[in-house]
Amino acid sequence: MARDLKAEFHEAEVIDLAQDGRGVARVAGKTVFIDGALPGEQVRFRIFKRRRQFDEAGLVEILSGSPDRTEPKCKHFGVCGGCSLQHLTPQAQILAKQRQLLDAFEHIGRVSPLRILAPLLGPQWAYRRRARLGVKYVHKKGRVLAGFRERHKPYLADIQRCEILVQPHSNLASELAALAESLSIRDELPQVEVAAGDTHAALVLRVMAPPTAADLQKISEFGAAKGVQIFLQSGGLDTVRPLHEGYPPLSYAVDEGRVIIEFGPVDFIQINREINAGMIGAAIRLLQPSPTDELLDLFCGLGNFTLPLARRTRRALGVEGEGGLVAKARANAARNAIGNAEFAAENLFEPEKFGAWSKHHYDLVLLDPPRAGAAELLPCLRTWLPRRVVYISCHPGSLARDAGILVRDLGFTLTDAGVMDMFPHTTHVESIAVFESRA
Repeated sequence: MARDLKAEFHEAEVIDLAQDGRGVARVAGKTVFIDGALPGEQVRFRIFKRRRQFDEAGLVEILSGSPDRTEPKCKHFGVCGGCSLQHLTPQAQILAKQRQLLDAFEHIGRVSPLRILAPLLGPQWAYRRRARLGVKYVHKKGRVLAGFRERHKPYLADIQRCEILVQPHSNLASELAALAESLSIRDELPQVEVAAGDTHAALVLRVMAPPTAADLQKISEFGAAKGVQIFLQSGGLDTVRPLHEGYPPLSYAVDEGRVIIEFGPVDFIQINREINAGMIGAAIRLLQPSPTDELLDLFCGLGNFTLPLARRTRRALGVEGEGGLVAKARANAARNAIGNAEFAAENLFEPEKFGAWSKHHYDLVLLDPPRAGAAELLPCLRTWLPRRVVYISCHPGSLARDAGILVRDLGFTLTDAGVMDMFPHTTHVESIAVFESRA
């Protein structure tokens, strides 16, 4: 007779926090990942899936709680997959992320920083200015759901309010659900993206079928009532169109208001406004630019780092793989009257195809790659010969791997590293590291 795992209860002490936010315990020498458990707790749990190397379990009862446990602010926590760590105090969250970064340096890169930077902290709630919300008409329920996916499941969570979305958009999920229910294309509206600048916000509705005239009227009235710009997307990103002409540009300020970055409703921007501003300040402080320096900013996007740094150097070159972002970065430079910032479009994962810009010397290099890291282009540093490199990372593993290359193969010293609280209550880890040439 097969064993009923759900009928079996186990008890154990939680010894660690996994990268996905689950508690880690050991039972009879085997690792168990327990949803909702925290390090230092004695818990009762039920195993729901056995694997060869580890088991997965759900929390049944906390027998002895952690002093770092706190009451989640969001009533949807535990169901909605948008957050994983609301039950852990903010101080403990950032320390866990710092440990994850340092562990990655030790075990993946086999390096360690000379100094650990103090964590860069920001707001804990209402910080997220970009988000993609799923929308689905559920026939069994006879209504539309809007929000993030359920935790560990493909279904949309039934949420009314999101505590991490910027104000005044915390109730956007329930408001969008109500709008979608009123439309003839409620079955053909799978997602809505929200993008908020400092003064204006936009919603991009993915429409798989053309809205009727009545649909368009309702959507337009919704945008007017909520004070948001409305865009419709019928296919790829090149199909994004404004519902009405004449919308003012979306923008945000950096460098203490001295630089204004304009962006489109589906352009990449850092989701946390305050941390982004602090991160730019940290990059400037750690790079220590001088008016005679030539700076290279790789994966530059809209010029988020390039333009503030150009104001402090002789010349700044930003390189980005997406041509549309390069054009917008150039326009941002012109609007801000920053004449010493230049931009180039280049696939940064194919260094063998780099243009003439890659053959020059640069005093300073800033890297802000995607999760995959920047291993392919690191050998180019032998040509660029910078005295200092600042590396912004959204994945500790790829940063640690690249740090090992920079230190052992390219003659740099990892002088400083630390975490930045870009994504409170989630398991995402944003970090910054400084490498100085030993030459």
